[in-house]
Amino acid sequence: MKLLLTGCAGFIGHRVASLLLDQGCQVYGADSLFNPRLSKLQKRRLDSLLDRPGFSFHTADVTGLPEFRGLFERFSQSGPLFAVVNLAALAGVRNSVEDPRRCYEVNVLGTLNLLELCREYGVGKFILASTSSVYGAEVDGPVREDADSSRPLSPYAASKKAAETLLHSYHHLYGIDGVALRYFTVYGPAGRPDMSVFRFIRAIAEGEPITIFGDGTQQRDFTYVDDIALGTVAALTLPGYETINLACGNPVAVNEVIPLIEEEVGRRAVIEYQERHSADPMVTWADIGRAKEALGWTPAVGIEEGIRRTVEWYMANRKWARGLT
Repeated sequence: MKLLLTGCAGFIGHRVASLLLDQGCQVYGADSLFNPRLSKLQKRRLDSLLDRPGFSFHTADVTGLPEFRGLFERFSQSGPLFAVVNLAALAGVRNSVEDPRRCYEVNVLGTLNLLELCREYGVGKFILASTSSVYGAEVDGPVREDADSSRPLSPYAASKKAAETLLHSYHHLYGIDGVALRYFTVYGPAGRPDMSVFRFIRAIAEGEPITIFGDGTQQRDFTYVDDIALGTVAALTLPGYETINLACGNPVAVNEVIPLIEEEVGRRAVIEYQERHSADPMVTWADIGRAKEALGWTPAVGIEEGIRRTVEWYMANRKWARGLT
């Protein structure tokens, strides 16, 4: 089975690539490597993949249709790709507020480009990385996939919802199987430095203050990256069109995560509180019944074990990881 995996040097993309290679797949990895701040992290992820049988890497930006058409032409010479797994994204609520145009170019135009090429080259399956942010407003219980997602709070959330609707239209018009996976607060070793868990671990380990936006009672459905990767690969088996939550299904307050990190690092946090951003929901909490039923998937790593593994990775790589911000 041969696949195109965009965003392969990313946090989740690297784990998905590893799993696919473990299963004997031919993985064509593509990534723009556009963020120089993450170059060390991306290089280390890629280095772990480059020597593996079945993997090839291609520097390409999903907003560039001609260069990706050239890649599809090459990849399809021995028959069509089985699937495209689109994990390329400009991720993050705050990033999208700062640069909404780039957010839409990557997340919406990039998805459209790949879907058009799937249509042209007979690729029958498309996996899209979406986000819990599409649910927007505050929740008072676990959200199912059929909950209202028409009121996103940020350009990032809006762009991912737009990408989902594009995927559905290409399924309807051209019969492309599509799965939009709504990821909830992914964390783990070698994670994104702008995400809360990485920021907290780094700051506590280095004796620097941590910033909490809000009073710390806000809750997130923290989901370990290996569980996310397993769910993503499992989605390749689904026919038709689906939206599926991938989450732990158990929201945890930020104020409860910090003591877990303190215990593993062996140092107390110095906390600075700032006003909660208007684009941040108070709670994210997923109903994961559909993932269990459709994918046979259940998250295996709870928050305590996930934090332990993430701190262990940071301390082992501290010499260079401390420079990631």
